[in-house]
Amino acid sequence: MFKIYYRGYILIRLKVIGTEWEVVKRLTNLRSNNPEEDWAVTYTTPVYGGWDLVAECKFTKLQELDKIVAYIRVDDDLSNWVEETTTLVSSKPDYPK
Repeated sequence: MFKIYYRGYILIRLKVIGTEWEVVKRLTNLRSNNPEEDWAVTYTTPVYGGWDLVAECKFTKLQELDKIVAYIRVDDDLSNWVEETTTLVSSKPDYPK
């Protein structure tokens, strides 16, 4: 039996242009170290358009997504670099491990 995950996409607009790769480094391989949680950032990349980066994440409960978004907003460095986020959430769990 495999575990089912939801997917989320966090669109990130930067305050400080030129910090894209620093943000990517901070989010790459970010995952829970709590054995009762199962979430991770699975991919982060700079993009063109109205947003500067997109981060894909997987999680089993909505509260786990809250932890990822909160980390981006309150981490000392990230909060200085990130101006705004918008989070998109999959409508059903369909992302197998």
